[in-house]
Amino acid sequence: MSTPRHLLARLRSLMARGPAPLPEIARLVAAELVAEVCSIYAMRPGDMLELAATEGLRPEAVGRTRLRVGEGIVGLVAATAHPLNLPDAQNHPDFAYRPETGEEPYASMVAVPVRRAGRTLGVLAVQNRAPRLYETDEIEALETVAMLLVEPLAAAGASDGAEEGVGATLPRRFNGSVLVAGLAIGPAVLAGAHAPRRLLADDPATELARLAHAVEDMRRGLDEMITDRLPAGSKATPEARDVLEAYRLVAADPGWLRRVGEAIRGGLSAEAAVHRVAGELRDRMRRIVDPYLRERLADLEDMAGRLLAALNGDCEPDPVPKGAILLARRLGPAELLDWHGRGISGVVVAEASPAGHAAILARALGIPAIGGARGIMEAAEAGDEVILDAEDAQHAGPSGQVILRPEQEVKLFYQRAIQARSERRAGWAALRSLPSATRDGTRVRLMLNVGLALELAQLEATGAEGIGLFRTEIAMLARGAIAEVQEQAAVYGRVLDEAGERPVLFRTLDLGGDKLLPGSPAPEEENPAMGWRALRIGLDRPALLRRQLRALLLAAAGRPLSVMFPLVATVTEFCAARALLLAEAERVRPAPESLRIGTMLEVPALMWQLPELLRLADFISVGTNDLMQFLFAADRGSPALAGRYDVLSPAMLSLLAHLAEQAHEAGVPLSVCGEAVARPLEAITLAGLGISALSMPASGILPVKAALAAVDLPAFRELLTALRRTGAAESSLREPIAAWAREHDVPV
Repeated sequence: MSTPRHLLARLRSLMARGPAPLPEIARLVAAELVAEVCSIYAMRPGDMLELAATEGLRPEAVGRTRLRVGEGIVGLVAATAHPLNLPDAQNHPDFAYRPETGEEPYASMVAVPVRRAGRTLGVLAVQNRAPRLYETDEIEALETVAMLLVEPLAAAGASDGAEEGVGATLPRRFNGSVLVAGLAIGPAVLAGAHAPRRLLADDPATELARLAHAVEDMRRGLDEMITDRLPAGSKATPEARDVLEAYRLVAADPGWLRRVGEAIRGGLSAEAAVHRVAGELRDRMRRIVDPYLRERLADLEDMAGRLLAALNGDCEPDPVPKGAILLARRLGPAELLDWHGRGISGVVVAEASPAGHAAILARALGIPAIGGARGIMEAAEAGDEVILDAEDAQHAGPSGQVILRPEQEVKLFYQRAIQARSERRAGWAALRSLPSATRDGTRVRLMLNVGLALELAQLEATGAEGIGLFRTEIAMLARGAIAEVQEQAAVYGRVLDEAGERPVLFRTLDLGGDKLLPGSPAPEEENPAMGWRALRIGLDRPALLRRQLRALLLAAAGRPLSVMFPLVATVTEFCAARALLLAEAERVRPAPESLRIGTMLEVPALMWQLPELLRLADFISVGTNDLMQFLFAADRGSPALAGRYDVLSPAMLSLLAHLAEQAHEAGVPLSVCGEAVARPLEAITLAGLGISALSMPASGILPVKAALAAVDLPAFRELLTALRRTGAAESSLREPIAAWAREHDVPV
């Protein structure tokens, strides 16, 4: 067998004369790889693969042999977009026999997909009589040939599976999860690296030099972006650097760059080498189950796109239409900052996690975003009209909707909704400087949930009275490592500086579960949300927890400090964590002006330990997200259960009412935090139960303040008491509460 470089050289000579016929390519590949059969299948309309050329099978099968996507070995490769290397293909359970091909004598087979812009254009396969597994370099050679086959297949009329004709103009709807609330309408722009324009190169030394230069350009551009693309006056640079640290590490990884260099030495251009190696890593990482590790895939694709842009000399990106909505399969943090600087009005990501880098930055930048809209990249074309509905104001579940190519009536409806939303927001602006209170004068403190200093500007923008939940793990997850004591102290100190006289409640690290502890393998747990996470990790690794507590005490620098512990299940656990904090407080000088030690209430078991807990805790904060999933035994990450159980159910309201009553009698401050609290209907209900402090994302502060200002709380409490008495058997009290709000002009 010749070397892959020799094969590429022969192909380069063949294609230099113009578009190469598919039969000549099949003949050349078979000869160079010493394969008895080389076949090229082209995608046809209707998800059908047709044998377009072959060397070794019967010539009369060309144009006659067809397989549906998912049928046979070739159809399976087209469906999964992954190569298959089989020593005995005919005994594979998915093998589909086609007698007209005459392939009975051939045992071994390797098949690789031909892809363009994330869509399958065809399949390349080789076969031999002898049973064998093909070597890695043979498969890599075939994958390189598959890259070269894109243009010849397209010239031969292959379809890429995208919608065609009248179907491409029909409206489509896609459901997803709300990453950042909001509404937007605009033309679609599609993210993602395009196939390189030049695949083969004669001089590897020149290509390696181009690669090194491009890597330096990319790193330099990243530093400039942090400075130039964040909002003016933002204090976010340290946190932005944390969020982009994982991206930097991928970009500078010597293993990645070494593999790109090897591909260049094999005859590829620098662009083609980056494209191919990124594709290999992408295919491997897509099989990873862990959501945090899968987020690194977005960083990888972000980096590959920027490196290709540097290699191609793309100095100025194409202009983005006004109000455009970005559609992406995955999205890295650097790429999001780029697009934000170019003026997008919303983001839809087919594969995204609420804890991912892009979601973190989207929330901080205030860009409406929906994740998990599967299939949208295959259905959309650049310029298609898109409606992004992440409003989620009337629903208990985190459901959002993307409408592609909407009907005119639907578009007009959303345009009116956006106009009404703008008018409401203009009215809310006047509330920013006013105290938060109900119409009868009952004060309800509204505070922010944040995780990065980048979000602290929302304190002034919303008029929030403090930070009811600072998620200390977010910056750690973003940077991919636990910071040292002094680094942590600097972050926490900036938060206290920005908050000024306003209170800040720091939650200690809530890692584990779906938030993988940096540097640790994912634990093998059947129920990670109820497993080794949060305070359980801190108590089992007290040095880790003590370092964070020391950093918090140092950051206070003589100022008041409030610390709370997550996922406390027993008073014993709270006492152990409290003892660690008090021990550290004895060692740090200057001591905080005051030290308040509280707990999150997320585990229902604490409800049967309230007397002792209220005696020891300085404050309690209810975490609605975890409390709901534990109370109803419903995984909050399960799409099948989204919206099935309601915060406004009699069970949840009874629990919260009892807790509020007990905390009031004990004189212990109680707050409730979570996504649900940001919805006005839930907020006025919690106020009706006697809860006087709510902590929420920034987007909820002014709408909730407006709703509270319209509520006569004594009258509403009478209704709530009656509903809880008569509706105990109902699954939710949402509808009667909403009906009362509408009748009394409460904007919910």
